[in-house]
Amino acid sequence: MSTYVPLIDLTRGDTLECQHAGAIAVVDTAGRLLAHAGDPQAMTFTRSTLKALQALPFMEADGPAKLGFDQRDIAMLCASHSGEPMHVAQVQHMLDRAGLSYKRLQCGCHVPYYVELGVGPAPAHIDERHHNCSGKHSGFLAYCVQHGLSLEDYLDPAHPLQEAIRRDVARAAGVPPQDLRLGIDGCSAPNYAMPLAGLARAYARLASGAQDGEFGASFAQLADAMVAHPELVSGTGRNDEAFMRAGRGDWVSKVGADGVQAIASRSRGQGIAIKIADGNKTALFAASVAALDQLGWLDERQREELLPWRAEVIANWRGTPVGERKPVFRLQAG
Repeated sequence: MSTYVPLIDLTRGDTLECQHAGAIAVVDTAGRLLAHAGDPQAMTFTRSTLKALQALPFMEADGPAKLGFDQRDIAMLCASHSGEPMHVAQVQHMLDRAGLSYKRLQCGCHVPYYVELGVGPAPAHIDERHHNCSGKHSGFLAYCVQHGLSLEDYLDPAHPLQEAIRRDVARAAGVPPQDLRLGIDGCSAPNYAMPLAGLARAYARLASGAQDGEFGASFAQLADAMVAHPELVSGTGRNDEAFMRAGRGDWVSKVGADGVQAIASRSRGQGIAIKIADGNKTALFAASVAALDQLGWLDERQREELLPWRAEVIANWRGTPVGERKPVFRLQAG
């Protein structure tokens, strides 16, 4: 934990009540560290920020064209979606193209996020398609269908799909495959911890799209899909949708569970990776906006659009302001 520094303070009245520590790395496509707070090499589980990189074997094998996936399907490969009807319908489209039932999905199921957020009532039936990772899993299955691989064990780290993912994730992040630390994600898929700067570099490359010398065509399709359909990547009223819309086509954004966020600028060829040590999402979003502002990525309109995600004023249930949430870090030059 010594790799983390205070990022966000919460005060009640004039007294410090909570402090959220973490680390930030800002990196270009070549892996050069441009700015940081805390240790940019902090080993961090990537969680759902990994999804666009987990799609690389499928993209590199021209899977979308061969199975008839459209741009909306490609966005769903990268999604931590809310399980809204539009998301479930898109997952079903992906499964139909692969010729599979939703019962092949091994992600499990949970109450859709949109219900928890109060966007709408719970559906009469909840199944694996409502899981926030079902788009990623549909892509996993599609790859297996394309290559004639077994479906029953597609989440086994030793499965050819997962071995291909580990290889491509390591290449994208500039990290030796053996240095990726294996863990199992909430959806039962293999996930990897890597240096925070490696995640930032991977996102800088993702955002650079066709300019990338190794994964250019794949990164271009993935980034274009995410930016064109942020509502599919996340959902109504959620942060990745808000961030990418505020970015006006320039930002590629993806949140992960337990306090991880990656944001990259297509025009700058730069990526930001942030980890909040205690996993607090509100602090994560506040730190993300503060980092964007310190880097000079925000104009006045964008500051206004992202004001709710700064969450500066802490109010009680009557709406009375009782404290503040404020950034306490300054990014240091790399």
